[in-house]
Amino acid sequence: MRNIPDDDLSTAIWHKSSYSAGGGDDCLEVTHAFPTLIPVRDSKNPLGPKLVFRSAAWSAFVESVKK
Repeated sequence: MRNIPDDDLSTAIWHKSSYSAGGGDDCLEVTHAFPTLIPVRDSKNPLGPKLVFRSAAWSAFVESVKK
């Protein structure tokens, strides 16, 4: 897996799930700024660590959660 410098992620536009609670502070956020990688962060700690998934792995995870 490729590392993405924090500088690249600091300007990314992050998206929360429409299913997040009203406060929006208890969910994951993703950015679509990288075509083949999906960076994910905790909305409660936006400056904290991020996980980076390959697109195929993220898609498989999301499909599994939907089931």
